Amino acid sequence: MSATIIDGKAFAATIRGKVGDHVSRLKETHGITPGLAVVLVGEDPASQVYVRSKGKQTVEAGMNSYEHKLDADTSQADLLALIDTLNNDADVHGILVQLPLPGHIDSDLVINSIDPAKDVDGFHISNVGLLGTGQKSMVPCTPLGCLMMLRDHLGSLSGLDAVVVGRSNIVGKPMAQLLLGESCTVTIAHSRTRDLPDVVRRADIVVAAVGRPEMVPGEWIKPGATVIDVGINRIEAPERGTNEDGSVKTRLVGDCHFESCAAVAGAITPVPGGVGPMTIACLLANTVTACCRANGLAEPEGLTA
Repeated sequence: MSATIIDGKAFAATIRGKVGDHVSRLKETHGITPGLAVVLVGEDPASQVYVRSKGKQTVEAGMNSYEHKLDADTSQADLLALIDTLNNDADVHGILVQLPLPGHIDSDLVINSIDPAKDVDGFHISNVGLLGTGQKSMVPCTPLGCLMMLRDHLGSLSGLDAVVVGRSNIVGKPMAQLLLGESCTVTIAHSRTRDLPDVVRRADIVVAAVGRPEMVPGEWIKPGATVIDVGINRIEAPERGTNEDGSVKTRLVGDCHFESCAAVAGAITPVPGGVGPMTIACLLANTVTACCRANGLAEPEGLTA
């Protein structure tokens, strides 16, 4: 293995430290405490874990955490009414509605009912449009975390050739917009891209966000390239044996085949411990940014796009 391992867990701790420092200054200098409201509808186990982790880290950063847990059969009208209340609550600077929502609720309608200035997920159509036209916006957390790690490792990204594998609205498309904003030459590749290996092989930066386990092998990677692996996939791991119920144990892998890519790349993020920890750290950063903008204060340095 020759690649430098980009430690997302350590870098996320640094970001959370910067968030905490800025929150302390907001309290001491302006008497303002940033507040994040998280709305969970239903009892999806993974969502419950995410919400608990978000709440814990919000409090640890010195911010106010407001959790709203609703039954799975909550009506769309009641959810929209809650969001309207949060939109008009001056103590709430960031609003996040945990996805996925139950099937009877229109996710797009809910997301677009959030005040764009409080949309710390960066999913509102207004923020999507602002980001796409190079204007000030709330930026989706995962792409923002990827950008922060790239800046930290490479410094200037200007002129570099970047390939984003995956075209989702949550990661692929906003990631491409952020890289364009850094003056990269950007290609969005996907499952129907012709000669995908050759497209990826020319990139100085590869961001893999396609959701297919170990899809990108080392032979696709340009020697010395920086690889950001956004994928989190659970696959069977027979070498680990079986669980008490007889099922095969599993392990987490990314969208890149780590060992072969690490042998060629200049730097790579691991899975787990790479991009994942940055997502919540950037959620906290976005909440502080939203608070500063709402109060006409300077945005926190190093915590925005």
